[in-house]
Amino acid sequence: MTGRGPTVGVLALQGDVREHLAALASVGAVGVPVRRPAELAAVQGLVLPGGESTTIGLVAARTGLLEPLRAAVRAGLPVYGSCAGMVMLADRVVGAPAGQHTIGGLDVTVRRNAFGRQVDSFESTVEVDGVPGGPLHAVFIRAPWVEQAGAGVQVLGRVVAGPAAGRIVAVRQGRLVATSFHPELTGDTRVHDLFVQIVREHPGRDDRRADGADDGASEGGVR
Repeated sequence: MTGRGPTVGVLALQGDVREHLAALASVGAVGVPVRRPAELAAVQGLVLPGGESTTIGLVAARTGLLEPLRAAVRAGLPVYGSCAGMVMLADRVVGAPAGQHTIGGLDVTVRRNAFGRQVDSFESTVEVDGVPGGPLHAVFIRAPWVEQAGAGVQVLGRVVAGPAAGRIVAVRQGRLVATSFHPELTGDTRVHDLFVQIVREHPGRDDRRADGADDGASEGGVR
């Protein structure tokens, strides 16, 4: 691409939308809010922000955006989910209220609010594979963790110390990336840069995948 970077949407139904838009701009992408199916159809990648996964899913269903989101993931749209976004991308969610709407596509089992309630929010350092420059300063706010990752999922980062040591907090499967933590809140844009590089390599959808074909293992780097 020349002149400007890829157009990356941020799902703007609830959560820390502005922070993601600013982070995307700082790594050379054109960030745009997405609230409607037509806006989703116009982007080459999508960020699912942190916030409240139950609310995000409910609003997406009520506004007619949930099924287009699911179809976009099936068709190969690159998507990054942080915190609640990780829950939205997970194929299986532990601790979800009855009837919670999710998007799916990421072959993981995620536990909602795994680290505790709002008062248990904390900051730590996490090393993330594929992100150069040393550990990231990570902010965890009512964060999930990954309890089980499928064979085609690349584990990018784990908690390194404390009672949750070893828990998975960053993963990638093909064009899908998810973190338990909020890089958009720290000013460290390396995770966003990693995601934008994925978007540059795979801009938009691949209609050949819309029938459910799965190339996650080959693109994620792990079999």
